[in-house]
Order: sequence, then C-alpha cells, then structure tokens
Amino acid sequence: MWQRSVCVGLLALALGYLCLLGPELPHSALRHLSASLLGGLRRARSLEGRMVAAWQEAIVRPARGWERVAVGVNACIDVVLSGVKLLEALGLEPGDGRNHAVLSSRQDLKEAFAHFMERGAAAERFFSDAESFHHIAQTASEYPGAQLYVGGNAALIGQKLATNPDLKILLCGPVGPKLHELLDDNVVVPPESMQERDEFHLILEYQAGEKWGQVTAPHANRFIFSHDLSNGALNMLEVFVSSLDEFQPDLVVLSGLHMMEGQTKEMRQRRLLEAVASISDIPTDIPIHLELASMTDQDFMSNIIHQQVFPLVNSIGLNEQELLFLTQSASGPHASLAAWSGVPDVGVVSDILFWILKEHGKTAERASDLTRVHFHTLAYHILVTVDGHWGNQVAAVAAGARAAATQACATEAIDTSKVFLKAPLEFVTSQIEAPSKISLNPDEPVVHWHREGISFHFTPVLVCKDPVRTVGLGDAISAEGLLYSEVYPQ
Repeated sequence: MWQRSVCVGLLALALGYLCLLGPELPHSALRHLSASLLGGLRRARSLEGRMVAAWQEAIVRPARGWERVAVGVNACIDVVLSGVKLLEALGLEPGDGRNHAVLSSRQDLKEAFAHFMERGAAAERFFSDAESFHHIAQTASEYPGAQLYVGGNAALIGQKLATNPDLKILLCGPVGPKLHELLDDNVVVPPESMQERDEFHLILEYQAGEKWGQVTAPHANRFIFSHDLSNGALNMLEVFVSSLDEFQPDLVVLSGLHMMEGQTKEMRQRRLLEAVASISDIPTDIPIHLELASMTDQDFMSNIIHQQVFPLVNSIGLNEQELLFLTQSASGPHASLAAWSGVPDVGVVSDILFWILKEHGKTAERASDLTRVHFHTLAYHILVTVDGHWGNQVAAVAAGARAAATQACATEAIDTSKVFLKAPLEFVTSQIEAPSKISLNPDEPVVHWHREGISFHFTPVLVCKDPVRTVGLGDAISAEGLLYSEVYPQ
C-alpha cells in the first residue's frame, strides 16, 4: 500500500513540475507527457478506487425521472437483538435443539433457536399463539440494546426512496403507531392503512463461536419469527390499489406476495387470484415493479409466474436464491442446479435472466408488460431489459452497486479501505449458447452485451469487509436502481 502512495505522490510532484516548465516545452510534448502522467495516476489507484471514480461519472439522473411513487403492501417493525440474551430474559434454560415448522410455545421457540444456532443456519418461522407472541415481542422491543427498524420490503423500499426530497412517496401496508413514527416525513400513509397494533418481526442474532448451553454457533446468522396475520393475508392490497386514483403515481412498487406462504394452500390460491384481479385494476400506463423475496413452496412460485402476475408487471427485482428457486419452480434453464457454489456463475445467471424475459416478457406475440429484471447478488448486479423500453440503465445498475456498498458499510460514500472486489475479472455471458468472453476493466466497470433484442448491463459490487447491517439491503438496491431508471412511453 505504501509503495502505491509514494508512486502517486511522485507522479503528482512530476505533474506540478511539468506545469511550471510548460512554457519552455513544445505544446505536443506537454500534452503527451501530461496524458502519460495522468494515466499513471489512474493506474496507481486501487481497483476499487478506479471503479468508484468510474461509477461517479456514470451515475447521472434520467431525463425523465419519477415524481410520485406508490409502494405496497408489506410493512412491519424489525426488532434486532441477541437471541441468547432474549431467551435468557424470557427465563428459558438451554436445552436440546429441535426443528419446528410452526412455533406454538416458548418451548418450541427455544428448541428451534438451538437447532438452527447449532448449524449456523438462517431460518424464519411463524409463531401461532398470538398472546404469547405479543408478550415476547414486548420483552424484545424493550430489551436494552434491542434495535427497532422499519421492516417489510415495501416499507424499506419506500423509506429508501423517501430520502430523495424531490419524490413524494405513498406507503400502503399494515402501519402501526411505532412504525408510523419511524417512517420518513416524506412518506404518506393513507388513514385506511393504519392499524392499532404494529406487526413485529423478531430477528434473533448470534455470532460465530457464541455459546448457549451445549450449543456453539459455527457461523454468525439469525433466526426470525413473527405472528404476522396482516402481511400474511395481504390485507392492504385492495386499500393500496384504491388509493392510487387519488395519489396519481407515475411508478408503483409492489412486494409481499411471498408473505402468503404461511396461509393454507386453498386460502393462498384464492388470495392470489384476488391479488391478480386487483393488480389488473392499476392503469396500464403506470409501470409496476415487483420485488420478490425468499420462498420455499415451488407450487406457489409457479402459480405467481403462470397465473398472470409476471405479465402484469413491468419490472422484477430478485437475488440469487430467488432466481434459482424461480427457474427450479418453472423448469427453466439450469433447473437441475441444486445450489450455488461460491459466487454465482455469470453465464448461468444470464441464461436464466434471458429465459425469464424470452418466455414471460413482452414480445410481439405475447401480451405481457414485463420488460426489465434487476438481479443482485453479493459480488455483482445485472440489469436485463427488452430493447426500446428502458433508458439510463448504465446509471441504474451502477447506482444499485453503490447503494450496496454504502448501506452495508453504513457510510455516506464508498470508503475503499472498507470494501473489496469479489466479482470475477473474467467471465462468459452464457453457459448454453456460444458465449462472449468478457474481461473487466475497472475504469469502465459497467459491461454491456446483447442477446436477441435483450440488453444486459453488468457491474461488480464492492463488498463490505465488516458489514454493519444487511437486513433490507436488496430492497435498497432495487430502490436505487429504480430511482435512476427511465421508462420510455410506448
């Protein structure tokens, strides 16, 4: 590191000396030497520094930005605290772990937490006893050191967008008094969306090597549980759609479909059909972005894909787990892949993204509005669009990557000492068709390629070395990507 600093200092000194000698030198020689020295300064920067500088130049506002964005329909309060400390505060003694599909008592909670902590695995469960859950939630939210955050994909996206003073944000979801207090002043909540009691999601964290009785966590992770009936039934969807007439948004962001997984199969099927009917009522000239989230039921995901949800939306946001689950659920390309190994292969990811837009997106023959997919994983992002429908996507994908680094590290701007490059410097654009091989240039970190009328924009992410908070990171990325995107009138 010190060698690079010395090199930069000497180059800067030489450039200053050159300027003093400028009048004595021929103009062509001066121009040549200046260019060489400036090139040397650029090369002396770290890869991360060069990428940040290139992003800063690439991130420009669209010619036609959004003014009013309506976001719905899942919202809650995330209570983040030490799992071991909460269980101790509840008077629960360490014991043997045991998995429970649904938690119905404190004993179930204790056993399930121990089961997943012992494996260092993340898990999320529904707590069926309302009275017992609310007592636990109160203890958790009042525990010293517990952190209360805005939660739920829709609320997180609305909160992120609301940091832009030029935007007016409508948030529709089950908003209780504490959540309303935490929301940005720029977020408007319809009175019909307010409820007397907040929906709490308890996020019990544990660190690598942390002990609870005989259990030692091999990795840091978290166990999440809730008794969330409002979000699970998508109670606010109709309120959301009916509020659009008065608010008159120029973009709608929808999330929360995954919350219905906790319902019975019959209830879920009926509610999904009602959701499709409601979404169909949104005027077709208002673009809709659907933010997906973690799911485990392949039949339900297949229904979301095939029962007219995908064709009703213009844009989708998802991560690597959701992408793989989607292709497995619909027998798409690489569906036999059980799990990602390390950084997801760019060629495999590109094949699945291409298939989504080719099979379910807008074509001359298919009545679908889907023209954009924003994919994000830890090491890189890809924005895929049907040609002729979206603009400013170089800026959009770069802005999403910048948001990933700043939010994870909790810094205003990217601090290159706190991040590192994890993305591959060389990759192929497909594992099915004859691929192009791409070598990444840190001075031009947004890479663009085409495939049968579909454009791909790829950029690496600078990964935070010591992340401060990763909850809601995907929502922040999607929000920032949307903020810099421009939809072309059709």
